[in-house]
Amino acid sequence: MTVPTLAEREEALRELLDEIMLALGDVVLESSLVRGELTLRVQSSAIVRVLTYLRDEPNCWFKMLLDICGADYPEREERFEVVYHLLSLRHNQRIRVKLRTDEATPVPSVTGVFGSANWYERETWDMYGIFFSDHPDLRRLLTDYGFEGHPLRKDFPQTGYVELRYDDERKRVVYEPVNLPQDWRSFDFLSPWEGGLLPGDEKAREAAD
Repeated sequence: MTVPTLAEREEALRELLDEIMLALGDVVLESSLVRGELTLRVQSSAIVRVLTYLRDEPNCWFKMLLDICGADYPEREERFEVVYHLLSLRHNQRIRVKLRTDEATPVPSVTGVFGSANWYERETWDMYGIFFSDHPDLRRLLTDYGFEGHPLRKDFPQTGYVELRYDDERKRVVYEPVNLPQDWRSFDFLSPWEGGLLPGDEKAREAAD
């Protein structure tokens, strides 16, 4: 079996992109082909239509949803990206589909297109707070019951909001506000006790003098 070259793979993906644009050009906002990887950015409201087409169209046949993940860009008006990775075993091709949303606008669930989206969307909701409308059971997946906030947001504090511990007197786990045993320390990595000297730093120049 001959393994296609990068140029051959990219040519096949360009042809695929042309077909996709004919069918979905009204909802595809951006497209890129970089190093043999095809990426589309689509309108959030059209994600069900887009993934259904990519799954069912014979020249696409992306039958496997490999992953759904989020990304946070707080400086943007639509701060979140939701990224879908699809695989076609028949054509040995992959495609990445992205959309953007904000904290208040829900994204349509694609559990009706891919059953595996169920837990992926729950994880994205848990980590980023991205809401998926019409999801059959949208609840936290990785964090504990009663967890506050969404830990992969860029503005989530490193300490979290609450901490839990086992209380031996009450014989149960209790939640309490975060209480750091000491303040944040500013480590002096130039100190011989905390790290070696770095060329060009102030102490290194003094030592050279």
